[in-house]
Amino acid sequence: MSSSTDHNEKLLQKYLDGQCTVAETEELYAWLHSSGAHRSLLAAMQREFEKTMGEHHDIPSEISDRIETRLLQDISRDKVVKIHSRTRIRWAVAAAALLLLGSGLYYMTTVSPRKTFTTSNSTVADTGDIAPGTNKAILILANGDVVTLDSAGNQVIDQGQTQVRQKNGQLEYAVQGNSDAVVYNTLTVPRGGQFNIVLPDGSHVWLNAASSMRYPTAFNGDRREVELQGQGYFEVAPNARQPFYVKVNNVEVQVLGTRFDVMAYADEKSINTTLLEGLVNVKNGTVQQKLKPGQQAIVDPASGIMVVRAADVDQVIAWKTGFFEFDNASLGDILRQLARWYDIDVSYNQTGNERLFGGRISRGLPLSDILHMLEANGPTFLLSGRKLTVTSGK
Repeated sequence: MSSSTDHNEKLLQKYLDGQCTVAETEELYAWLHSSGAHRSLLAAMQREFEKTMGEHHDIPSEISDRIETRLLQDISRDKVVKIHSRTRIRWAVAAAALLLLGSGLYYMTTVSPRKTFTTSNSTVADTGDIAPGTNKAILILANGDVVTLDSAGNQVIDQGQTQVRQKNGQLEYAVQGNSDAVVYNTLTVPRGGQFNIVLPDGSHVWLNAASSMRYPTAFNGDRREVELQGQGYFEVAPNARQPFYVKVNNVEVQVLGTRFDVMAYADEKSINTTLLEGLVNVKNGTVQQKLKPGQQAIVDPASGIMVVRAADVDQVIAWKTGFFEFDNASLGDILRQLARWYDIDVSYNQTGNERLFGGRISRGLPLSDILHMLEANGPTFLLSGRKLTVTSGK
């Protein structure tokens, strides 16, 4: 191996042993995101991993799980990095998982047969690439005026006793005085966008692509209520005397100061409410269920049936932290998310015998990179303008 490769191996070993300085961690992180110079090392480590653990064995979750987040957190600390793994495993295996970050993903495997996603030559039409989504939205004021919002904008809008401030990719509401006149605004996030809003009570809401929320400019009375379409992540300001409600069609989520996610896209099969912290009560007609942290209520809009189950919380909110995360997802499931985030139209004839995928991919990648990863495991695509056609789903 070259001296630079040997140096990077030593950095990986030091990091896994918890001995890297901040400067060394920064160097390691930069290397992981550099060009394909480390591909041969990755391939060698992957072969060593398969030889040691078996070809069909997953990369251990304690290594693949949130390593990039840990690296970013460690870089921001002004002290020696300390990482404590629950299980000691060979550093080559850990390095292989880490190195996958260089292509923008933690891991990506198919359920059957099990493989690791890698970038490869692709049949994607070379007609230009599509960039990932950005912070953008449209604010519709009570009087019908439309305000365009984006990640770079800064502006102030006065609505009676309420002042609306846009600061980069966030919208903030500040009530300047008392008023019984409450008007409603609607924040709409198009495909290819996301946006964060601070409501008049101090609650934070993150809206995913192709989502909208209707809300008052001030919360008066005995309840706080908003209406959601699409997907939103909520961090609700506590106020036991004025409970918070999220309404989605016939489903109502009652909140008492908490963190939770509601997914209610019209093209999805269910309305999912996932609780991270606190307490919520999910009601659909006469059926209601209280959720504990880590639980998810799944409502079938057609039948009204509600099921409560344990949830993979990190997977549910991966979109908010900048990732796609899949677990036994069909190609159709993945393509619906890609269509919303990259603002593309998808043509795909689904079959009853679809391959299932699992993995975690950065939402900051251009579309072609993700298509390359998918194509390494069977499907092929034709991208023309903003239309993506699945030419083979096998």
